[in-house]
Amino acid sequence: MSDQLTAPPFKYRWFVSGDINGFFGLMFDNLTVLSFLASILIAGFGFPADIIYQRMFPGTAFGVLVGDLVYTWMAFRLARRTRNPGVTAMPLGLDTPSSIGLTLAVLGPAFIGLKAKGLSPHDAGMMTWYIGMASMFMMGTFKLACSFFGSWVQKAVPAAGLLGSLAGLGLMLIGFIPIVEVFGMPLVGMIALGLVFYTLVARIRLPGNVPGVLAAVVVGTALYYLLAPWGWVGGAYTPPTASFHLGFPRPTLGFIHGFAPALKYLPLAIPFALITVIGGINVTESARVAGDDFTTRDILLTEAIATLIAGLCGGVAQSTPYIGHPAYKQMGSRAGYTLLTGLFIGLGGILGYVSFVVELLPIAVIAPILVFVGLEITRQAFVACPSKHAPAVAFAFLPSIARLLQIKLSNTDFIPAAKFAALLTAPGKSLPELLVTVALGNGFILTAMLWGAFVAKLIDRNLKAASIFLLLLAGFTFFGIVHSALPEGQMYLPWKLTGPARQIPYQFGVSYLVLALCILALSYASRHQSGACPVDL
Repeated sequence: MSDQLTAPPFKYRWFVSGDINGFFGLMFDNLTVLSFLASILIAGFGFPADIIYQRMFPGTAFGVLVGDLVYTWMAFRLARRTRNPGVTAMPLGLDTPSSIGLTLAVLGPAFIGLKAKGLSPHDAGMMTWYIGMASMFMMGTFKLACSFFGSWVQKAVPAAGLLGSLAGLGLMLIGFIPIVEVFGMPLVGMIALGLVFYTLVARIRLPGNVPGVLAAVVVGTALYYLLAPWGWVGGAYTPPTASFHLGFPRPTLGFIHGFAPALKYLPLAIPFALITVIGGINVTESARVAGDDFTTRDILLTEAIATLIAGLCGGVAQSTPYIGHPAYKQMGSRAGYTLLTGLFIGLGGILGYVSFVVELLPIAVIAPILVFVGLEITRQAFVACPSKHAPAVAFAFLPSIARLLQIKLSNTDFIPAAKFAALLTAPGKSLPELLVTVALGNGFILTAMLWGAFVAKLIDRNLKAASIFLLLLAGFTFFGIVHSALPEGQMYLPWKLTGPARQIPYQFGVSYLVLALCILALSYASRHQSGACPVDL
């Protein structure tokens, strides 16, 4: 007791020089996601910019502010409890895979579909915003529930399914689409890509220990504005007309209008939410190993509540704890970097300077950051899974390839809508190829997760578990939760479909069911336990 009375008062040095590097790294991660979200919607789908900047951005950024403020407070609490002056706050920001994935697979297609029904661009944009808000509300609610049993899901689904599905998305959408942007302005994009690879992939320090992301953005942007007016970067140069877009994250029940149409996107939204829950469990363990023992439930509850708040205030991208806690700790960051990032992004969404910066940055400059993220996600999937599960990880890539093809082929700039519809019903000896591609791409994240889990359990010779994943696929396929036969990806009652589309739930579903029964029957045989079958290549 006397020792406690005479102990010197504890002082947590929450802001040190390492927080400056940490701030630039975490801030640019969030800024990159916002930049790509806006660029994809505006340039790729013709989405009204004012809805993005004045309605989507404020709520999305406010969710980051709330989450980072709570994580900053958690760092103070942990430092006081453990009397450790070196506690590093858990980094939180916008989840890159789901933000880009939902933009490409939900927001953009929803906007195109609504315009095709006769809505004006503004009305279609507003309804798309409602759909995005509703998706965030459902994802936040799901994550809130999973905060209490997320670890069970992590144990039930093999890592090859969880990480393989994410890796397919990372390589095909987060990696491929940005690399097209890089080579669209090669003189600018390749320099930025080289700097990102030099510092983040090869892990070589720049002179003065300048952060690689900061160097890539600054150098790439400077090159663009020096060369573009002379026509030396590819394409036509348009002088920037950037302006501040003020917007306030007002709570709204507008998501109710988008709730019904958002239900058809649940097969995409829920797996994205689940992956951040699993990721939150992993990064909390990573932080514990690094010396900061945060409570897993508190970390997960915070990201869930931040996502819910963002959705209720107009946000369309979920928040998540970032994977890089040990890296920020190695930089010497404490709690200052999360506080600065939350304030910069949150206030920037309200005051409009985030949208100002987003409009100034060429997409070819920020695209390399996403290429790196895609490669890192893919690398992690193969490294974190047992080597024998590599085929399961690779198999989980295939639905993402189908989704990428569907996104490109459904663009009316490439294939007219009438031609696309005709190809969906083209007669032949098998099901129409485009119809099969569409069905494989719809619900691709959940499909990939279950495919990877099935193959991983098969490799482990846990045949009963493998058959269970096939039965799940059969059930989900029958109602269009995965493999929806409709281009928009809606769920349905299969007997209400017409034409070749009606064959998809029955043909696919019965095939999964028959295979599940075969695997289950084989589980009672003894031959599979006697050693590997010889392979003749």
